Amino acid sequence: MQTGYVYHDDYLKHDTGLHPENGGRLTAIMDGLKESPYFNRLIQIEPVPAKADQIHYIHTYDLIGTVSDFSASLMQLDPDTPTCSRSYEIALLAAGGVILAVDAVMDGMDSVFALVRPPGHHAEPDRSMGFCLFNNIAIAARHAQKKGLEKVLIVDWDVHHGNGTQEAFYKDSSVMYFSIHQSPHYPGTGSVDETGAGDGSGYNINVPLRSGAGDPDYLYVFNEILVPAARKFKPDIILVSAGQDGHRDDPLAGMNLTSEGFGQMAGVVRSLAYELCGGKLVLALEGGYNYDALSESVVMIFRALMGECDDISETETRTGVWTEMEAKVEAVMETRAGAGMGIGAEAGTGPVSDHTRQVVERVKELHSGGKIL
Repeated sequence: MQTGYVYHDDYLKHDTGLHPENGGRLTAIMDGLKESPYFNRLIQIEPVPAKADQIHYIHTYDLIGTVSDFSASLMQLDPDTPTCSRSYEIALLAAGGVILAVDAVMDGMDSVFALVRPPGHHAEPDRSMGFCLFNNIAIAARHAQKKGLEKVLIVDWDVHHGNGTQEAFYKDSSVMYFSIHQSPHYPGTGSVDETGAGDGSGYNINVPLRSGAGDPDYLYVFNEILVPAARKFKPDIILVSAGQDGHRDDPLAGMNLTSEGFGQMAGVVRSLAYELCGGKLVLALEGGYNYDALSESVVMIFRALMGECDDISETETRTGVWTEMEAKVEAVMETRAGAGMGIGAEAGTGPVSDHTRQVVERVKELHSGGKIL
């Protein structure tokens, strides 16, 4: 079994200062990974920049030029999304890293986690936003199709809805987009009623959960919605927008996931990948803003990818050390306020909330008799 990761120190050169999305996130991940028993068994993939024509799989050339120009001028792309002189270059490297991850699993590697930044799932075809410059996972999905794969499943467990990814494929039946996210929350999209349009009608699945949802809720949704939908869709590859900001210790959200919960979710998608598409599974880093929680969650995800998720036990999550960034976090929150477990296994321990059950039933109702449920 071969599990890989994409990483390059140049990802730290997208310099955002004390912004919540900063290079310290990747430093913490790599430090934690190197201390884990899995690091020496992983295969590193060194990224190369995506070409502008590859970014254009999803984004307009006008946006590509805007990101380049704003980076050269050190201008913010939106109130949440700063740039530095290297940001355009590093955004190309991030997209290129996820593209290479797709190539690796198509060439026989079992799974790859692309540890890249800046993140991507908020970036719309004609707009960068929400810390995201280019939509790495969406670009990689189109790359997979250009390499000959027909159907792509994108699973997005970031705590924020991936509005950019949804928009990119909303009318496209060749890409199924599944998002589980906190609602109400930034960016305000992701209603259960947003199910796709035209040829893509029914292929967009949103599961918005209330603040406080935890491991049992997420795993219940995976078993009740994601697993049967994926089996009916029969993807040729599975991509994951892996944001760990739904962790109970994350400062930018209000969910109650544990590090072990992320490992369990990764175990579900890994099992689906082996069942449905020869194990082809790529994850791309999105959010996660408490260093310790992010690092621990990523280690648990790698543990699941390597087939060691069944014996994950409850551990205490370390307290994050984040005091120097609290003011910036509060400013971002104020801005936004204005705007594994095997398939079919029991969904964790503890109760599933009534609200989660109601959302699941509503999703089933909306998609009942449809193309993927």
